[in-house]
Amino acid sequence: MNTIDAGRFKSVMGHFATGVSIVTAIDADTGKPLGFTAQSFLSLSIDPPLVAVSPALASSSWPKIAKADGLCINILGADQEALCRGFATPSDDKFAGVGWRASHTTGAPIIDGSLAWIDGRIEATYPGGDHEIVVISVLDLGEATSEGGGVAGPLLFYRAGFGSFSV
Repeated sequence: MNTIDAGRFKSVMGHFATGVSIVTAIDADTGKPLGFTAQSFLSLSIDPPLVAVSPALASSSWPKIAKADGLCINILGADQEALCRGFATPSDDKFAGVGWRASHTTGAPIIDGSLAWIDGRIEATYPGGDHEIVVISVLDLGEATSEGGGVAGPLLFYRAGFGSFSV
């Protein structure tokens, strides 16, 4: 029996600062870009290169992304809070007004201005309470400095708010 209060759990876990990312893919049925904001993203393995993300079971975007040929994790910069909030809210067209290009490997959207991106395919999925734990094989990756983009600090989430870290 779980005796941990959900509010207390969120409050304590809020003391762990996380980076913020947007997971993107192309809808296999419509050909339109999809995405959702994810702060539960991590580097899992160097050999082989693997990352993991944990989408909520309640996500309306995740089931469509899970069926896509590949996906891209876009790591957000400090100046992308509004973008982050837009992708965290249910919408039929989260990409309205958002610049992006297709990745060379899977065709998943790489969002303009992202600090870095990781393109890959789903390797495995595991249950994780009210989320899923998704292991992704890394097929390609890049960073703003290698693509002529601006270099800003990361967008961070801490104690239910957004902030940044100067680099």
